[in-house]
Amino acid sequence: MLEGGIRMTKTIVKNGNVENALKRFKQQVAKSGTLSEFKKREHYSKPGVLRREAKKNAIINSRKQNRKNRNYD
Repeated sequence: MLEGGIRMTKTIVKNGNVENALKRFKQQVAKSGTLSEFKKREHYSKPGVLRREAKKNAIINSRKQNRKNRNYD
């Protein structure tokens, strides 16, 4: 991962099948996390706001885990 660099994603179009190439491109971008990283860095967030969001996400994830585990009991 490059610090402050540009990440390039190449997708080759085979047999003129642009739809399939676009699907593979979207999968590559989602897997590499490029789009989510861009959205995260689009605006500055103060450290306290980041901590609050992280805590909120942790609570949400723990509730999801609790719901999932209750179904298996």
